Amino acid sequence: MAVSKDDVRHIASLARIGVPEERLDDLAKELSGILGQMEVLERVASAGAAAAADAVRAGMPLRTDERPSIALQHPRESFAPAMKYGFFLVPRLATHEDAGEAS
Repeated sequence: MAVSKDDVRHIASLARIGVPEERLDDLAKELSGILGQMEVLERVASAGAAAAADAVRAGMPLRTDERPSIALQHPRESFAPAMKYGFFLVPRLATHEDAGEAS
């Protein structure tokens, strides 16, 4: 498939880019070459390629996310007496007392 200068002008207008007149011939040849390569790729037998790619992507099987429950040394209430939205609310550090609400 050959791309003409008019095709290049049209593509450039769609992309809203300015193409100097002296570049039209070179761009037409480059685009024709790209489309020629696409025609070659269309002829490649690719039946079953997607299934083969999925088989390779399977990778290493993952272990189940199970672990034994570990008891805390101290009750949660001793270091985080309250919770909000699933997060521990902990007392403010003494070194941050002077920062006020900004920290």
